[in-house]
Amino acid sequence: MPLPTAAVAEALAGPGWAAVPGFLDDAHWRALAALARERDAAGEFRPAAVGAGAARAVRADLRGDCILWVYAPAPGVEQALFVQLEELRLGLNAALQLGALDVECHYAIYAPGTRYVRHLDRSPAGAERVVSLVLYLNEDWGTGDGGALRLYADDGAHEIAPAGGTLALFLSERFEHEVLPARRARLSLTGWFRRRARL
Repeated sequence: MPLPTAAVAEALAGPGWAAVPGFLDDAHWRALAALARERDAAGEFRPAAVGAGAARAVRADLRGDCILWVYAPAPGVEQALFVQLEELRLGLNAALQLGALDVECHYAIYAPGTRYVRHLDRSPAGAERVVSLVLYLNEDWGTGDGGALRLYADDGAHEIAPAGGTLALFLSERFEHEVLPARRARLSLTGWFRRRARL
């Protein structure tokens, strides 16, 4: 299936965010979800931290997910996803002159009842994150399950349900956002298209 690069570029140039249901087909995102669960069962995930430098700490009251960084995509379904993300990065650069040089990603698992309070995406190194992206890996997610991504825009709040295969994207420096509590475990792959760090 062709990537929806033109539609995503138009959305980022306009309202600044996009939700793309079916970005990955069912077999692909389910295989990624199974891989993440295997690694979680093997003890590879760690509680996520907030803050930077000496202030960096695990604060489950602010951010309740456990994460696993993907430093080198494994052959197969991870590598195939990164090929698609690279194609999307190049297409958005061409359309919007973003200057994004690469992508960084981690898996995130939120246990039932956990959340991530309202915040703006910034890495400890600064403001090199240009576009935030979240790929959802959840089976049969219903409206009563909670766990939405809530974006705070000039025209009000927008919520994106974490349904499997959906890709959410938004301009990192522009949108404060939060992850609302879910009634069951919530799994995603979260990432950023990044520019060169500012001096």
